[in-house]
Amino acid sequence: MGKLSVGPYVASLKTTPGQVRDAAAFLERARLRDQVPRVAGLELVGLGGSCGKPAFALPYLLRWTPDNVAALEGVAAEFGCFVEYGAYPHLKLNEGGMEVAAVQDWSSAALVFIRPGYERAEEVLTRLAEALRPQTG
Repeated sequence: MGKLSVGPYVASLKTTPGQVRDAAAFLERARLRDQVPRVAGLELVGLGGSCGKPAFALPYLLRWTPDNVAALEGVAAEFGCFVEYGAYPHLKLNEGGMEVAAVQDWSSAALVFIRPGYERAEEVLTRLAEALRPQTG
């Protein structure tokens, strides 16, 4: 597994400063969202508003507990990262602090945002989906 394969798709959704007022061009780009790619079995559901990272919906809801926080920390360690806990947890590389992933928990969905150019992006997405899956008892 390597970088995310959705880079060209994500780029096709964006525009240039000269086209930001072009409604027709927007409508063409919007049609691209009718069929979205999947990575690691997860559907791309959007892009981060400020960062533009692809967002993938986890197939379950997520509520933070000591157990899944420990699992998150374990995944971070596997990839040479630390977890920064702001409004949501972010995985950042120990060397240089580059953000490679963020996990958001909402009342109706759980999302993982992944830096598409990160060399192990698909692998970290897969590991997060596995490690954060709620345990059935």
